[in-house]
Amino acid sequence: MKLKNTAVLITGAAVRIGRGLAEALAAQGCRLALHCNRSAHEAEALAKRLGRAGVKACVLQRDLREPGAAADLIIRAKKALGGLDALVNNSAVFTKKKLADSSEKYIRDTLEINLLAPILMTRAFADIIGKGKIINILDRRIAGLETGLAAYLLAKKALADFTKIAALELAPGITVNGIAPGPVLVPAERSAREKAGKIPLRRRPTIADIAAALVFLLKTDTITGEIIFVDGGQHLLTDHAHR
Repeated sequence: MKLKNTAVLITGAAVRIGRGLAEALAAQGCRLALHCNRSAHEAEALAKRLGRAGVKACVLQRDLREPGAAADLIIRAKKALGGLDALVNNSAVFTKKKLADSSEKYIRDTLEINLLAPILMTRAFADIIGKGKIINILDRRIAGLETGLAAYLLAKKALADFTKIAALELAPGITVNGIAPGPVLVPAERSAREKAGKIPLRRRPTIADIAAALVFLLKTDTITGEIIFVDGGQHLLTDHAHR
């Protein structure tokens, strides 16, 4: 399957990994709906840059925590692009906090963006579009345990299970898969060793590697319920002390 003219909605598409995924799909000839919340300026700049390169790209701003946001985004993306073929659930919030330091608001916000939002986006895509492909961006941490990020890790682990549940429920019309990146983008103030941890292949994954996995999943019609780890083998180290 070729991706030229494939219409894709990417949540959290304005910065970081989301922007890289958008750029990679643009290079494949996709039409793009770029979702953002607070990064509207960056999203508009990306859309304009892609537009100058001949790519159809629109910006959809919405807080995913708002009631009705999922259906609204799917409807607007479909209208703006003249149809919708795929959804990439990329939006995420990540802040390391010990459980004792986690406020109720922090826990709720983390679960809403990292788990509830992609679930609702998936449901809306299935209800309104009815066929196509959904890819959830996860985290290699789902393979083990790690302290200091309970709400985030719980959300991503649950989203991994939801990916498989949705794959069964939405077959045969919709495929649902996941990509679990390793240490791609990290805070600049931390040292290289602290940033990446131990990686069996001794090569850190790049956004281009994640994008390659995304393109692969969008091109295939016979894979569903799978999670591709793009982490240099880091998920194989189940003892979190060696991560």
